[in-house]
Amino acid sequence: MAVTDRASLGDVLRSLVFYVVFYLGTAGYVLGSLAALAFGRRAFITAVDGWSGFHRLCARYLLGIRVVLEGELPTEGALIALKHESFFEAIDLPHMLHRPAVIAKAELLRIPLWGLAGSTYGLIGVERDQGAKALRTMLTAARKLVAEGRVLAIFPEGTRVRHGTRPELQSGFAGLYKLLAMPVVPVAVNSGPLYHRRWKRPGTITLRVGETIPTGLPRDEIEARVRDAINALNP
Repeated sequence: MAVTDRASLGDVLRSLVFYVVFYLGTAGYVLGSLAALAFGRRAFITAVDGWSGFHRLCARYLLGIRVVLEGELPTEGALIALKHESFFEAIDLPHMLHRPAVIAKAELLRIPLWGLAGSTYGLIGVERDQGAKALRTMLTAARKLVAEGRVLAIFPEGTRVRHGTRPELQSGFAGLYKLLAMPVVPVAVNSGPLYHRRWKRPGTITLRVGETIPTGLPRDEIEARVRDAINALNP
């Protein structure tokens, strides 16, 4: 996907409208989700799913960004490993997947109110500096959510990366794969050129589902296969 660095007037105007509509709408969804907590966790999760769907609509009709899914995403029983190029896929996860449990940086759970909301939805915090202890805590939380029928999602590169780059996967990914004993479904995403910028661009974001990778592979092989698959849309 080739785009120039220079934003057009249309890009600027579309982005400004998007920021106003999406963030004002987000404020409404935050209040609605907090109210939904009074009716239980399921009602809260439904409200968050609605917010993610609202974001997809804003991207489509305000930014001119279409989303194309190539392949089929599982609804349970798998670890979904995604490329992470922008906030698009992070916000889109509850719409993209069926009520995913998301493995993410523990710092997010320490944000006032947001952290409570994240943990209630199914965000699993990773304390990167605590080694084996962090892995055990994460596994306990992940297994509980898997038992509820939730699908797990992770960005194995650990953070957003520039489109066209192929960083090594975070070291904890292979350990998580081994201990969870779940197949991995890799997903390539090419959102960076359109969405990871102040003035967003119209175009198509592709989500390409790779071949399911079975359990029990050695570390070098699982990391190589996932890394290749999530970078399938890189130039």
